[in-house]
Amino acid sequence: MSNPIKDYGWEPVPRSFNQLLATRPEQNKKAEPIQIDSIELPETKLAQDILDYARKELSEPTFNHSMRVYYYGRAITLQQFPHFSYTPETYLLLCLLHDIGTTPQNLHSTHLSFEFQGGMIAHSLLRAHASPVPQAEAVTEAIIRHQDLGETGNITTLGALVQLATVFDNVGMNPELVARETIESVVGKWPRLGWTACFAGVVREEEGSKPWSHTTAIENFAEKVEGNVLMRPYD
Repeated sequence: MSNPIKDYGWEPVPRSFNQLLATRPEQNKKAEPIQIDSIELPETKLAQDILDYARKELSEPTFNHSMRVYYYGRAITLQQFPHFSYTPETYLLLCLLHDIGTTPQNLHSTHLSFEFQGGMIAHSLLRAHASPVPQAEAVTEAIIRHQDLGETGNITTLGALVQLATVFDNVGMNPELVARETIESVVGKWPRLGWTACFAGVVREEEGSKPWSHTTAIENFAEKVEGNVLMRPYD
């Protein structure tokens, strides 16, 4: 029988990365190389519809980032958190839409922080494409909270995973989670195309036009993005 809590990644996990990483089984703490072709990419109609939408709406660097976040997140799940429960389709939808609020039109058409605007857009879009309510809500919650880093409370499994994968790609945080050979396989398929400078520019653009935005909660965020030593060889 279907279980929406497990299917769509609603189970709670610690928001603190330190606490979350401490829950890994000891034998899973060493990342082994994974080739991108061995990681399933969902081919459901919903996944393909949203893939086509994201490819059209996002810039190429942002679309590639979204795809890298999918593959890094799946690699992290398979090797580090095999107990995480969610459907790959749900995680792909999240990855494709997590930065939809950063497009020039979406960023400047609202006073909302980009994650909140993006969550609202994603919910409407997914429901229009017949995504089940618990799935659409899981993606929305995770988009809204994907920059909600902190040490207290809980977050959904889906939200924690997209946090881990985005800060891995954007800042190079927790570099031990993914093997270098896996990184090379992922960027070989979905190159960064100067993503570091691109995303740092988006951060500064939002903080400049919306000084109240949630992005400001991450201190010196643009500088941290630009200091991404892990991904510098691939930019």
